[in-house]
Amino acid sequence: MNKTELAERLIRAASDRVATTPLTDDFPDLDVDTAYTIQDSVVEARRASGAVIVGAKLGLTSKAKQEQMNVDEPLYGWLSHDMHIDTGEPLVCDRFIQPRCEPEIAFLLGEDLSGPDVSAARVIAATQLVFPAIDVLDSRFAGYSFTLPDVVADNSSCAGFVLGGQGSSPSNFDMRLTGCVFEKNGSLIATASGAAVLGHPAASVAWLVRKLAERGQGLTAGHIVLAGSMTEAVAVEPGDVVTARFDRLGTVEISCI
Repeated sequence: MNKTELAERLIRAASDRVATTPLTDDFPDLDVDTAYTIQDSVVEARRASGAVIVGAKLGLTSKAKQEQMNVDEPLYGWLSHDMHIDTGEPLVCDRFIQPRCEPEIAFLLGEDLSGPDVSAARVIAATQLVFPAIDVLDSRFAGYSFTLPDVVADNSSCAGFVLGGQGSSPSNFDMRLTGCVFEKNGSLIATASGAAVLGHPAASVAWLVRKLAERGQGLTAGHIVLAGSMTEAVAVEPGDVVTARFDRLGTVEISCI
């Protein structure tokens, strides 16, 4: 298995906006640890082309989703500056292969976070603000058909993100009880609360820090961390409007063109 060639395959799929087949179709023994090294190569190639890493995102933070995928922990990927979609800016669908959106709570870190013993309480103490957010996914695998190692290698389907509201102090409310109403074109898609994300969104971020510590990595002040989706993702196309309304945090919306 040539990990560099597998990374280049994913990079090419994203660049050409043409989906590829799962890596595990050709390499069924691909494991998650190896997949993270492929992810490293994908991210490093983005850096080499000028992308600046601005944070991270988590996936599979729902216990139900973990059971569905037959895993017992989340996964993560890295966000770059060119993935940021500013408030009021549209989601340009033809930049992606098969975009989907999901609602999340985003953490803006005010302090560095690293080490094997970081707790949810430490995450809250280190967080400057939290925001309502929409995570834009784009799998480089046709039809979102993949195994866990595939999606890890594919930088956990990272594609874009938008933050809404003015930001709130995480100490002002209980994020477990923060409700979210997720809509597409004015129709209800789902409702959920922050407890859907590993019991508490800050616990999800703490897991990420501990996981990164295993690889000698960490998060730095100024990083944005998307804690994990509160609902299932919804596919979008030009003309769609996706809205996530969060109790206490505010509303974030994105129009698709």
